[in-house]
Amino acid sequence: MTRMSRRDTALACLVALLWGANFVAIHASLEQFPPLFLAFLRFALLAVPALLLVERPQVPLRWLLLYGIGFGILQFVFLYAGMAAGMPAGLASLVLQASAPFTVLLAAAFLHERPGGVRLAGIAVAVMGFTVIAVTRGLQAQLAPVLLVLAGALGWAVGNIGAREARTTEPFAFMMWMTVIPPVPLLLLSLAVEGPARIEDSLSTAFTPSAVPAWVGLAYTVLLSTVIGTSLWAMLMSRNPSSSVAPFSMLVPVAGFLSAGLILGERPEVGDLLGGVFVILGVLAPTLIALRRHVMSRRAADDVPPPTALEAAG
Repeated sequence: MTRMSRRDTALACLVALLWGANFVAIHASLEQFPPLFLAFLRFALLAVPALLLVERPQVPLRWLLLYGIGFGILQFVFLYAGMAAGMPAGLASLVLQASAPFTVLLAAAFLHERPGGVRLAGIAVAVMGFTVIAVTRGLQAQLAPVLLVLAGALGWAVGNIGAREARTTEPFAFMMWMTVIPPVPLLLLSLAVEGPARIEDSLSTAFTPSAVPAWVGLAYTVLLSTVIGTSLWAMLMSRNPSSSVAPFSMLVPVAGFLSAGLILGERPEVGDLLGGVFVILGVLAPTLIALRRHVMSRRAADDVPPPTALEAAG
């Protein structure tokens, strides 16, 4: 397993923190706008400056489209719909991390990356965790939001494959041009599913004082989560194996639960916490085991005594 550099590791942690707090921002915006229209706004605000100010990155169009469809459309259609249907912000930040095992499996199937027995065992443990969460929510008649967010996680994994294969040396331009792909499909979906009346109703109060938190949340989502977080993530995916980068997304629910608890007063169910422990262990354990093996091999090498003069002479 290829180890990430310390710099890339720090950047991966920063992205996870930005994305974790982003779920509270999304919650605030969903209080004002319907989910599909909110997803449209998120990308429309970036698509215009991308087209006018950013030169198209030199990557094959198919990988840019795959990234835009997976990460931009599929992920946020299902994530926003799940949260609008009642998925708590903190729990959404956890369930969306199913993208990590999804990414490993898709990379194995389509990129021929070999995850190894330890990582496959970790995926099995993570699946157990998601099953516990699904059962917990299903007993409360809240299974549909969980399934919607899981579908969003699969969309994120599809986008990760596109980012990995693009291997861009222009992560910012790649991220910005990705935002050009979702707006039109998202707007058409919003008009078809949510309807013009619901969109008009949300816009009629969009410039009143009560809508300020929604705009602050949207600004956070656009600038910090998308512009900074996504461009850094694309860079990391382009120069590291998918199976090395994806596990760092497990830091997202830590920030997600903390921010949701502090700002929204959310308190997860016991089953949610138990499932979360399985998920985090399952996804992070292979990385921690690989790191431990590396440290032990370094220590073993350091413990080997230098050759004597006679041994050196042969």
